[in-house]
Amino acid sequence: MSEPVVAVERLPHALDLPLPAYATAGAAGMDLLAAVSDGRPVTLRPGERTLVPTGIRLAIPDGFEGQVRPRSGLALRHGVTLLNAPGTIDSDYRGEVGVVLVNLGAAPFVVHRGMRIAQLVVAPVSRVRLVERPILPDETRRAEGGFGSTGTGVRSGTDNGGFPASEDREC
Repeated sequence: MSEPVVAVERLPHALDLPLPAYATAGAAGMDLLAAVSDGRPVTLRPGERTLVPTGIRLAIPDGFEGQVRPRSGLALRHGVTLLNAPGTIDSDYRGEVGVVLVNLGAAPFVVHRGMRIAQLVVAPVSRVRLVERPILPDETRRAEGGFGSTGTGVRSGTDNGGFPASEDREC
């Protein structure tokens, strides 16, 4: 299988910034850099969020998506992460890649030009066909348990979750 190719366009406000790249041979993600104005860093106060430009546009091939993920070091040391983690870049999107940063820390955080602010992972996408059923087949041990229910021994009922029964139909 050949390696997928993602075309990248560097925008005028980011011509001096390096393109995303894998930091190591085993890295799953490429670092995305902040393309904020030089000499005009962006300050995120605690609880504040902002859209940070990356200065690149991507042409992701059909059957793939771009996932914009937080950088663990920013989250651990500063409480800065992505509000919509992971952010999704669809294969038909051609606008500038932006990163929605949020400061969950206690101190202001300054985003400087060229700072590594997120990771880009390109991954295959599975598209499915939904078929509506009056009751889901193959009851599982977990049933409707969610939000921390696994490993507790608690099991929800086996009804249709309060949804009305209907004939099978494609969505």
